[in-house]
Order: sequence, then C-alpha cells, then structure tokens
Amino acid sequence: MTNEATTRELLSSIQKETLDYFIKEANEGNGLIRDKTREDWPCSIAAVGMALSCYPIGVERSFMTRSAAAKRTLATLRFFYNSSQSAAPDATGYKGFYYHFLDMQTGQRAWQSELSTIDTALLLAGMLAAAVYFDGNSSDEREIRALAGALYARVDWPWSLNGGETVSHGWKSESGFLPDTWQGYSEALILYALGLGSPTNSLTAGNYQAWASTYKWKKIYDYEYLYAGPLFIHQLSHVWIDFREIQDQFMRERGIDYFENSRRATHVQQQYAIRNPLGFAGYDELCWGITASDGPGPSTKTIDGIEREFNNYFARGVPYGPDDGTIAPWAVVASLPFAPEIVLPTIEHFNRLRLREANPYGFKATFNQTFPLEDGRHGWVSPWHYGLNEGPVVLMIENYLTGFVWSLMKGSPHLVSGLRRAGFAKGWLG
Repeated sequence: MTNEATTRELLSSIQKETLDYFIKEANEGNGLIRDKTREDWPCSIAAVGMALSCYPIGVERSFMTRSAAAKRTLATLRFFYNSSQSAAPDATGYKGFYYHFLDMQTGQRAWQSELSTIDTALLLAGMLAAAVYFDGNSSDEREIRALAGALYARVDWPWSLNGGETVSHGWKSESGFLPDTWQGYSEALILYALGLGSPTNSLTAGNYQAWASTYKWKKIYDYEYLYAGPLFIHQLSHVWIDFREIQDQFMRERGIDYFENSRRATHVQQQYAIRNPLGFAGYDELCWGITASDGPGPSTKTIDGIEREFNNYFARGVPYGPDDGTIAPWAVVASLPFAPEIVLPTIEHFNRLRLREANPYGFKATFNQTFPLEDGRHGWVSPWHYGLNEGPVVLMIENYLTGFVWSLMKGSPHLVSGLRRAGFAKGWLG
C-alpha cells in the first residue's frame, strides 16, 4: 500500500465516522439535527445545513443510498417550509430567518435563542446544495428543488439590516435586533453572498462594500493576510465556495484570493503553536488548531507555578488570544484543502493520540493537554461531538480529495449571482 493510499484510507475512515453524526443525531421525521451529543440537547439550524450538504457526499461515497438521502432531505425542507414563521416567541422563524436553536421534536424556538442571520445562511447553503444535487425527475427530487427555492426566496434580507448598512447578528421577539452587526472579516462571507444572490429581497453591493470596509489586513510571522483570530472564520464560507482565483475588490487590490488568505491563516496557526508563547503542553508543529470551541473550564488552576484560566465554549484565536491550551482537531481537518503539507501530518499525529478511539463520530471536538484531571493525569478531552464541527470535516475532506462540493455549488445560480454582485470576477466566474 502506498503512502497516498494509506492517507486516503485514513481520510475516508474519518469522513465516514463523522458523517454518521448526521445519520444518528437526527430526528428523521423533521430532519432536525442535534447541536451536540448531550441528552435532551436541541437542534442547531447550522448543523441542519451541514447535514443537507453532507448527504450528497454520503451518496457519492456509498455511505447511504440516494433514496435515503432524498427522503431525509425532503423531510427537512418540508418541516422548514411548513414551520411557524411569525413574531411569536415560540415560532420556528420570522421573515424567512430561523432561530439558532430549535426543539428537536416540535421544531419550536429553544432557549430563547436569537433569530440568527449567520446560522440561517449556513442552513440555506445546505438547502441550495441539495437543490443542485437532487436534479432527477422523481416527484421527491422535484419537490426538493421547489421547496429549497421557495425557502431561499422568502428570506427578507433588507429587513436584517435594521435600517443600517451591515447585516445584524440577529433578532429576538422580546427585544428586537441584537446590538451587533457583522463587522470585520468573518464567516459572514457566505451570508453576504447568499443575501446578494436572492431573487426576491436581496442585499446590495453597497451592503457588501460597507462590510468589507471593516476588514483588518495584518502581518503576522511574515505572513500578510486578512486577519481573523479563530481558524473557523477562514474555513466556513470555503466549505461551499471555491475561492481559488476569484477576487473581489479587496483581494484584487492585494493580489491574492480568499483561498490563499486561508492558506496563510493556517500557517500562522502552526507557527503560533511552534512559538508557543504561553507555554502550553503539547503545542508544536504537529499540534495546533485554535478556534471557537469547547473547553475544560470555566475554572482557574495553578499549574507548575502558573495561574491559568480555562474557559468552556469560547471563541479562541491566534496570535492575540484568547488561548487556554485547547486544541480543536476538526478545525485542522477543515484546513486540509488550503495546506495539506502541514495538515496531513497533524491529522496523523492526532490519530496517534487516539482522539478517535471509542468515539462514535471521528475526532472529539477538542482536547487540552495542560488541564490536569482529578486523578493527576494531564489531558482533558471534550466529552462531546458538535454538529457544526462535524460538517466541515466531511465537506472539506471531500473538497480536498475531489472538489465535489465546490463543483456542486458552482451549479447554484443564486450563489454565482451573489458572488458576481459582490464584485467577484476572474477564475471560474469568467
């Protein structure tokens, strides 16, 4: 067996194990996907978007049949199409957007969560992926396309501006719009592309430019790039969009594209771990990957004479922090297309650490080798898997191996239109 064959076998096994999350942590009746593997935990609409994007890969990889994937997809789209859209506090959504967390059984708003613009965008990306993939003439596949188109068209994107120039993070029935809007480079790249591509109530090129004007270009470890600290920001939009050789005005002025930007951000992550300025256990060229993730806190512990503060779920980032020694293997896998030369050895290292051992869905979300356990051993591992983490693993492994998801989404006229309206040109956009 060649090294390449061994690598593909490893990636395939990780991909299959991870995709099982969306098969098993689901309500087959309504298509909702659990946010994380904790009993009685609600659905995350972003995880649903990931599931809808992963089912076609399951079919192509023979992990599931096309009919089974279509059945799950159709149940999901029917639920969202028929769910309550109103200003009522227990609705599923409003103005075409959806609440971040939903009850797994009823589909009603959970935890008094916000009507989330970004999580709705990730859900819509999955719906559009399904609309392109299920292109057959059966009644189920025709209905998938019709429902996905209708759900996308009914989103009122201008409403999400709340009278301003940039999109709000969200809205609550009790208090109205959240105070924050999307500022600075973030995962909202997919949000703006979809908002601009709407055939009904779209954002404008001016809204996109207003957002891009808040970007921060920095030089870190000899890498100049569009800065964002958490690694997931440099990945999520790339799950669906092939940014190679296409540029908006911001990137044209700097002579690179967003794909190259993510490559540089990935190398910055490794360089930070090599330098390890805060002296955390395990960090080196094979152990890196800091992002928004679960953690061992909240707690403060004195370790080897150093008082360290540990967080639970938190937006960790480099090089400016926060950093508490927590590493996210999924975030490394999701950078596979950008920098396989450093990602593949790190995946193999995580595999040697047995971070998949006795886990049903591939790598556990995070681990922290600095955090001491009660029995005196060092090394905390998250007890959970998260749907939002599982999706990028399946999807970016596939993009690395075959480019399948990228090719699929190039067939979405709405996404292509949104990119062009944002000013993207050249490359595959022509």
